[in-house]
Amino acid sequence: MISVEDLLVKNTLPGSYYAHQAYFRGDLEMGLLENRRGDRLLAIPKSLIQAIYSGLNQETGQASRLVLFNCGRWWGKNFYNRFRDEVSNYYSVPIADMRMAEFLQCLRHCWATYGWGKLEFDQTYHQRGFLVIKTQNSSFVDHGLEGQSLPVCSLEAGVLSAFFSQLTGRDLHCVQTDCESLGAESNTFVIGLRKRLEPAEAMVENGLDHNSIMPRLCA
Repeated sequence: MISVEDLLVKNTLPGSYYAHQAYFRGDLEMGLLENRRGDRLLAIPKSLIQAIYSGLNQETGQASRLVLFNCGRWWGKNFYNRFRDEVSNYYSVPIADMRMAEFLQCLRHCWATYGWGKLEFDQTYHQRGFLVIKTQNSSFVDHGLEGQSLPVCSLEAGVLSAFFSQLTGRDLHCVQTDCESLGAESNTFVIGLRKRLEPAEAMVENGLDHNSIMPRLCA
């Protein structure tokens, strides 16, 4: 929370740390891309994402989903550490002490600025121990396995699993229950304790969608 004393000293209110024009800094001649505090960033071209998915498909087949999820878990831990440091330093408050609305707004802006699409939170099942996250315009949804009848955003599921595990200090799991690649309006992820989410994985395998899964999961 911003105090009157802060306003008198700083004379300005901090804007969005992840504002696109302020967050990215680059040198086209040197081929460098950095964030606003000088950390190196990597821009991943679409052709590289396609090659990674294609290679995993050929080498591991259906196990590609597990490989991508585990890669996302590793990525998510590092993503959380960077997000925590950037937000805490910029707003001069630990993210654990931020108001929920401010924290969620920062994460939404961060997700969009990184080029991962639009992210929204659905707290309908919060009291039942589940957090639902919906994304749109995912950078990875067009690169799933050919002929796949299951959700394809395993990498993002891993990222969300690790991010919220780090945030809460509990080992949380994440299951994707809807996917844009299968005609859904958004990619939907359910986060909760692994033991409670295990039935959802079987339901996804059996072709149930999010609206069919959640009542059964909460029963």
